[in-house]
Amino acid sequence: MADIVSWFEIPASDFDRAVDFYSTILGQELPKGEFMGTPHGFFTNSDGSRFGAVIKHPTAVPGNTGTLIYLHTKNLEQVLERVESAGGSIDTPKTSLGEMGWIAVLIDTEGNRVALHTE
Repeated sequence: MADIVSWFEIPASDFDRAVDFYSTILGQELPKGEFMGTPHGFFTNSDGSRFGAVIKHPTAVPGNTGTLIYLHTKNLEQVLERVESAGGSIDTPKTSLGEMGWIAVLIDTEGNRVALHTE
């Protein structure tokens, strides 16, 4: 079976604030651009490929009750240390998944629930 996830979008009401939040907590710049007239802050892999974005669009409304995506991080503690100072909050603290690693869930500056995962 091919890779299942091909793209994701995290809605933002304040685009620059949301891009700054993710750039800050992940310690990695989200390049800004536009696609089909919609502002995008792109999540990129180490090879430069893009796999998701923060977007600002009238039909994309931030919220904390919809789909939950998991962003991979190599150092969960470092990311969690930056969440509150970047304007977010911790919804679920670092939690063990046993052999599958660790997770935590945050609320971003736009009110979205986003999870973090590390091995």
